[in-house]
Formats: sequence, C-alpha cells, structure tokens
Amino acid sequence: MLALGYRTRGPLTCRRTGTVSPVIDHGFACHGCGQQHGDVPFSFGSPAPAYWREDLEHDDRSVLEDEICIIQAQHYFVRARLVIPVLDADTDFEWGVWVSLSVANFRRMLDVWTTPGREQEPAYFGWLSTALPVYPVETLNLRTEVHTERVGTRPHVVLEPTDHPLAVEQRDGISTARVREIAGLLLHQG
Repeated sequence: MLALGYRTRGPLTCRRTGTVSPVIDHGFACHGCGQQHGDVPFSFGSPAPAYWREDLEHDDRSVLEDEICIIQAQHYFVRARLVIPVLDADTDFEWGVWVSLSVANFRRMLDVWTTPGREQEPAYFGWLSTALPVYPVETLNLRTEVHTERVGTRPHVVLEPTDHPLAVEQRDGISTARVREIAGLLLHQG
C-alpha cells in the first residue's frame, strides 16, 4: 500500500485509509469520499518492494530496513525517489519507490553509502520494484537508472524514456490537478 510520504509539515488523515504527508495548503475535493481534504500531498511511498512478503521477516537471508532490502540473499533493493516535475507548483511530486540492483551495484552503493562525494558515482541500472496503482499499465520492472545523491539524501531514479505513462509524466511533468487525482486515488485504494 502506498501512503508514506517523507516531506511533511503535519499529517493529513483520511478516515478510511490513514495518514499521508501534505506539502501544500490548497486542499482538494476528494473524488474517493466526496469530502474536502485540507492539504494536497506531494509525496507517496511504499514501505517495501512489491516482492517483500511478511513471512520473509523470519528468513535469516532476508532483511527489510528503511533504505535497503535483501530477499533470500538473492534479490537486492534500494529505496529511492522518483521525482516528477509539477508544472504549476513550486515543488515537485515524489514517488518513494524501491529499485532492484545487481549484487555488484548494491555492494558498491553500500560501500559509498557514507562517503562524501558519492554523488559523483555513475548511475546504477535497476528495475522499478514498486507497483504504482494509479497508472493503467503495470509499473513493476520498468528499466531505471539510480543516481546517488550527497550523503543523507535518498538516491533518485530516472526511468528509461519510453511511452509508459509514468515515464511520460517524469519527462514532461504534471499539473496540480493530476497531483490531486493521484491523492484521491491513493487515499481510497483497496
């Protein structure tokens, strides 16, 4: 389930689904419940890769932490930001996503995790590992480049330039109306 933001000024709570993170104060009329919500959330994220299962919590070869995930010592994931420009706002929209990396790239990323200047690293190839249910076409396994940022900042993801709706939105940007649409859909998913 997507509902965790990481740029916050206070919680926005929907009675049916919980809390998301607001970042601007214009509010929106929710198509999911018909009510007015006080703030428009400009970030949503997933707490785990789509491939994580609860039974893996007891698997010694698997780990889920805030920024990394390993599944059965075979699949390696890093949490990242997929940034989408918002054309009529002063802030971008961000998806908090997970990306799978090769073991070599995962190890390299961990090797430089706390190293100043790590943002100079070349991009790592990865597969998007977060299902984003607001798109008509599956988002799992889209090809990405993962770019490290300065220490203390999550990496950002650039999708391969395709005609997938998510790639088009990242490349061309979206409106605040689209952000409101995404928020309404996610507040009332499931």
